[in-house]
Amino acid sequence: MVKNARKKLLGVRLDSGDLAYLSILSRKLLDDAGFTETKIFASNELDETLISELKRQGAQISVWGVGTNLVTAKDQPALDGVYKLSAIRDPGKDWHYKLKLSEQMMKISNPGILQVRRYRTEKENIADAIYDIHSDMRQECHLVDPFDSTRQRVLSSNLQSEDLLIPVFKEGQRVYNSPSLDEIRNRTQEQLLQFPVGVKRFLNPHQYVVGMEKSLYDKKVRLIQTIRSEMFRDFLISPEGNNRN
Repeated sequence: MVKNARKKLLGVRLDSGDLAYLSILSRKLLDDAGFTETKIFASNELDETLISELKRQGAQISVWGVGTNLVTAKDQPALDGVYKLSAIRDPGKDWHYKLKLSEQMMKISNPGILQVRRYRTEKENIADAIYDIHSDMRQECHLVDPFDSTRQRVLSSNLQSEDLLIPVFKEGQRVYNSPSLDEIRNRTQEQLLQFPVGVKRFLNPHQYVVGMEKSLYDKKVRLIQTIRSEMFRDFLISPEGNNRN
Protein backbone atom coordinates (compact mmCIF):
# COMPACT_ATOMS: atom_id res chain seq x y z
CA MET A 1 0.00 0.00 0.00
CA VAL A 2 2.79 2.41 0.85
CA LYS A 3 4.55 1.84 -2.45
CA ASN A 4 1.35 2.04 -4.43
CA ALA A 5 0.60 5.38 -2.76
CA ARG A 6 4.04 6.60 -3.88
CA LYS A 7 5.06 7.11 -0.25
CA LYS A 8 8.54 6.64 1.15
CA LEU A 9 8.81 4.42 4.24
CA LEU A 10 11.50 6.08 6.34
CA GLY A 11 11.73 3.49 9.09
CA VAL A 12 10.21 0.92 11.43
CA ARG A 13 10.73 0.73 15.18
CA LEU A 14 11.33 -2.32 17.37
CA ASP A 15 10.95 -1.72 21.10
CA SER A 16 10.34 -5.17 22.61
CA GLY A 17 10.94 -8.84 22.07
CA ASP A 18 14.02 -10.49 20.56
CA LEU A 19 15.59 -7.49 18.84
CA ALA A 20 18.19 -9.52 16.96
CA TYR A 21 15.68 -11.99 15.50
CA LEU A 22 13.01 -9.36 14.79
CA SER A 23 15.46 -7.00 13.09
CA ILE A 24 16.77 -9.75 10.81
CA LEU A 25 13.19 -10.76 9.93
CA SER A 26 12.14 -7.14 9.41
CA ARG A 27 15.10 -6.47 7.12
CA LYS A 28 14.19 -9.46 4.95
CA LEU A 29 10.52 -8.47 4.72
CA LEU A 30 11.39 -4.87 3.89
CA ASP A 31 13.99 -5.82 1.27
CA ASP A 32 11.63 -8.34 -0.35
CA ALA A 33 9.01 -5.60 -0.58
CA GLY A 34 11.47 -3.22 -2.20
CA PHE A 35 12.09 -1.01 0.83
CA THR A 36 15.84 -1.46 0.87
CA GLU A 37 16.48 2.08 2.13
CA THR A 38 14.08 1.85 5.08
CA LYS A 39 15.84 2.14 8.44
CA ILE A 40 15.22 -0.17 11.38
CA PHE A 41 15.14 1.65 14.73
CA ALA A 42 15.55 -0.21 18.02
CA SER A 43 15.00 0.80 21.65
CA ASN A 44 14.18 -0.88 24.99
CA GLU A 45 16.70 -0.25 27.80
CA LEU A 46 19.66 -0.38 25.43
CA ASP A 47 23.20 0.15 26.68
CA GLU A 48 26.67 -0.36 25.22
CA THR A 49 26.87 -4.00 26.37
CA LEU A 50 23.52 -4.99 24.89
CA ILE A 51 24.24 -3.14 21.64
CA SER A 52 27.59 -4.92 21.33
CA GLU A 53 25.90 -8.29 21.86
CA LEU A 54 23.14 -7.55 19.33
CA LYS A 55 25.77 -6.61 16.74
CA ARG A 56 27.61 -9.86 17.48
CA GLN A 57 24.36 -11.74 16.78
CA GLY A 58 24.05 -10.07 13.39
CA ALA A 59 21.16 -7.75 14.25
CA GLN A 60 20.07 -5.64 11.25
CA ILE A 61 19.50 -2.45 13.24
CA SER A 62 20.23 0.91 11.61
CA VAL A 63 19.57 3.30 14.49
CA TRP A 64 20.00 2.65 18.23
CA GLY A 65 17.66 4.55 20.54
CA VAL A 66 19.52 4.88 23.84
CA GLY A 67 17.55 6.87 26.41
CA THR A 68 17.39 5.90 30.06
CA ASN A 69 20.87 4.43 30.26
CA LEU A 70 22.35 7.47 28.51
CA VAL A 71 20.93 10.23 30.71
CA THR A 72 20.97 8.50 34.11
CA ALA A 73 24.50 6.99 34.29
CA LYS A 74 22.75 3.85 35.49
CA ASP A 75 25.85 1.73 36.10
CA GLN A 76 27.61 4.50 38.08
CA PRO A 77 25.06 7.04 39.34
CA ALA A 78 27.59 8.86 41.54
CA LEU A 79 30.98 10.27 40.55
CA ASP A 80 33.29 10.20 43.54
CA GLY A 81 35.70 13.07 43.94
CA VAL A 82 38.50 13.09 46.52
CA TYR A 83 40.88 15.97 47.23
CA LYS A 84 44.39 14.72 47.98
CA LEU A 85 47.18 17.12 48.89
CA SER A 86 50.39 16.27 46.99
CA ALA A 87 52.64 19.25 47.79
CA ILE A 88 52.60 22.37 49.95
CA ARG A 89 54.75 25.49 50.32
CA ASP A 90 54.82 28.96 51.79
CA PRO A 91 54.74 31.81 49.24
CA GLY A 92 58.09 32.05 47.49
CA LYS A 93 59.49 28.99 49.28
CA ASP A 94 60.35 25.46 48.10
CA TRP A 95 57.72 22.79 47.68
CA HIS A 96 57.36 20.07 50.33
CA TYR A 97 55.96 16.87 48.88
CA LYS A 98 53.15 15.14 50.76
CA LEU A 99 51.11 11.97 50.46
CA LYS A 100 48.22 10.21 52.12
CA LEU A 101 49.40 7.00 53.79
CA SER A 102 47.24 3.88 53.89
CA GLU A 103 47.64 0.18 54.64
CA GLN A 104 46.43 -0.44 51.07
CA MET A 105 48.96 0.48 48.39
CA MET A 106 46.26 1.48 45.91
CA LYS A 107 44.95 4.11 48.35
CA ILE A 108 48.31 5.80 48.94
CA SER A 109 48.33 9.08 47.03
CA ASN A 110 51.17 10.28 44.80
CA PRO A 111 53.43 13.15 45.94
CA GLY A 112 54.64 16.03 43.80
CA ILE A 113 53.47 18.55 41.23
CA LEU A 114 52.01 16.01 38.85
CA GLN A 115 51.43 15.81 35.12
CA VAL A 116 50.38 12.94 32.83
CA ARG A 117 52.19 12.36 29.54
CA ARG A 118 50.68 10.18 26.83
CA TYR A 119 53.09 8.36 24.50
CA ARG A 120 52.14 7.15 21.05
CA THR A 121 53.56 5.70 17.88
CA GLU A 122 52.50 6.96 14.47
CA LYS A 123 49.58 4.52 14.66
CA GLU A 124 48.22 4.54 18.24
CA ASN A 125 48.57 5.44 21.91
CA ILE A 126 50.76 2.99 23.83
CA ALA A 127 51.20 4.28 27.41
CA ASP A 128 50.48 7.05 29.92
CA ALA A 129 53.12 8.18 32.42
CA ILE A 130 52.51 10.09 35.66
CA TYR A 131 55.48 12.33 36.41
CA ASP A 132 56.61 15.30 38.47
CA ILE A 133 56.89 18.49 36.43
CA HIS A 134 60.33 19.13 37.93
CA SER A 135 61.66 15.88 36.42
CA ASP A 136 63.73 15.91 33.23
CA MET A 137 61.46 14.24 30.67
CA ARG A 138 63.60 15.01 27.63
CA GLN A 139 65.23 11.58 27.76
CA GLU A 140 63.62 8.14 27.67
CA CYS A 141 60.95 7.54 30.30
CA HIS A 142 61.41 4.62 32.70
CA LEU A 143 57.88 3.57 33.65
CA VAL A 144 57.02 1.59 36.82
CA ASP A 145 53.73 -0.09 37.71
CA PRO A 146 52.98 1.43 41.16
CA PHE A 147 51.20 -1.75 42.29
CA ASP A 148 53.86 -4.17 41.04
CA SER A 149 57.34 -2.65 40.79
CA THR A 150 58.64 -5.72 38.92
CA ARG A 151 56.58 -4.59 35.92
CA GLN A 152 58.57 -1.85 34.23
CA ARG A 153 58.86 -0.43 30.75
CA VAL A 154 61.18 2.02 29.02
CA LEU A 155 59.59 4.49 26.60
CA SER A 156 61.88 5.93 23.93
CA SER A 157 62.36 9.69 23.68
CA ASN A 158 61.69 9.29 19.94
CA LEU A 159 58.03 8.50 20.59
CA GLN A 160 55.40 11.17 20.07
CA SER A 161 54.04 12.54 23.36
CA GLU A 162 51.46 14.94 24.75
CA ASP A 163 50.86 16.28 28.26
CA LEU A 164 47.21 15.82 29.22
CA LEU A 165 46.61 17.97 32.31
CA ILE A 166 45.65 21.59 31.62
CA PRO A 167 45.54 24.24 34.39
CA VAL A 168 42.05 25.58 35.11
CA PHE A 169 42.87 27.92 38.01
CA LYS A 170 46.12 29.70 38.88
CA GLU A 171 46.50 31.80 42.02
CA GLY A 172 42.73 31.89 42.42
CA GLN A 173 42.06 33.03 38.85
CA ARG A 174 40.44 31.00 36.10
CA VAL A 175 42.83 30.57 33.17
CA TYR A 176 40.86 28.05 31.10
CA ASN A 177 38.16 28.50 28.46
CA SER A 178 35.62 25.67 28.50
CA PRO A 179 35.19 23.94 25.12
CA SER A 180 31.76 23.54 23.58
CA LEU A 181 29.87 20.24 23.75
CA ASP A 182 30.65 19.64 20.07
CA GLU A 183 34.36 20.19 20.70
CA ILE A 184 34.29 17.80 23.67
CA ARG A 185 32.50 15.14 21.61
CA ASN A 186 34.86 15.51 18.65
CA ARG A 187 37.96 15.29 20.84
CA THR A 188 36.58 12.21 22.62
CA GLN A 189 35.90 10.48 19.30
CA GLU A 190 39.37 11.37 18.01
CA GLN A 191 41.04 10.09 21.18
CA LEU A 192 39.11 6.81 21.16
CA LEU A 193 40.25 6.14 17.59
CA GLN A 194 43.87 6.44 18.73
CA PHE A 195 43.66 3.61 21.29
CA PRO A 196 44.37 -0.04 20.37
CA VAL A 197 41.26 -2.08 19.59
CA GLY A 198 42.16 -4.57 22.33
CA VAL A 199 41.79 -2.08 25.19
CA LYS A 200 38.29 -1.12 24.00
CA ARG A 201 36.84 -4.62 24.13
CA PHE A 202 33.90 -5.10 26.52
CA LEU A 203 34.93 -8.68 27.30
CA ASN A 204 38.45 -9.31 28.65
CA PRO A 205 39.97 -6.04 27.40
CA HIS A 206 43.72 -5.73 27.05
CA GLN A 207 45.30 -3.65 29.84
CA TYR A 208 46.53 -0.27 28.64
CA VAL A 209 49.94 0.66 30.06
CA VAL A 210 49.77 3.30 32.82
CA GLY A 211 52.54 3.86 35.34
CA MET A 212 54.75 6.25 37.28
CA GLU A 213 57.99 7.73 36.02
CA LYS A 214 60.72 5.96 38.01
CA SER A 215 62.19 8.95 39.86
CA LEU A 216 58.69 9.87 41.06
CA TYR A 217 58.03 6.27 42.10
CA ASP A 218 61.34 6.15 44.01
CA LYS A 219 60.51 9.45 45.71
CA LYS A 220 57.12 8.06 46.76
CA VAL A 221 58.69 4.92 48.23
CA ARG A 222 61.25 6.95 50.19
CA LEU A 223 58.53 9.21 51.56
CA ILE A 224 56.44 6.21 52.63
CA GLN A 225 59.45 4.67 54.37
CA THR A 226 60.25 7.95 56.15
CA ILE A 227 56.69 8.43 57.40
CA ARG A 228 56.40 4.83 58.60
CA SER A 229 59.75 4.94 60.39
CA GLU A 230 58.67 8.12 62.18
CA MET A 231 55.35 6.54 63.14
CA PHE A 232 57.14 3.45 64.46
CA ARG A 233 59.56 5.60 66.45
CA ASP A 234 56.71 7.62 67.98
CA PHE A 235 54.95 4.39 68.87
CA LEU A 236 57.98 3.04 70.75
CA ILE A 237 58.92 6.24 72.56
CA SER A 238 56.56 7.76 75.12
CA PRO A 239 56.17 11.56 75.47
CA GLU A 240 58.53 11.42 78.48
CA GLY A 241 61.18 9.66 76.39
CA ASN A 242 60.72 6.26 78.08
CA ASN A 243 60.49 3.05 76.12
CA ARG A 244 56.86 1.86 76.08
CA ASN A 245 57.95 -1.73 76.41
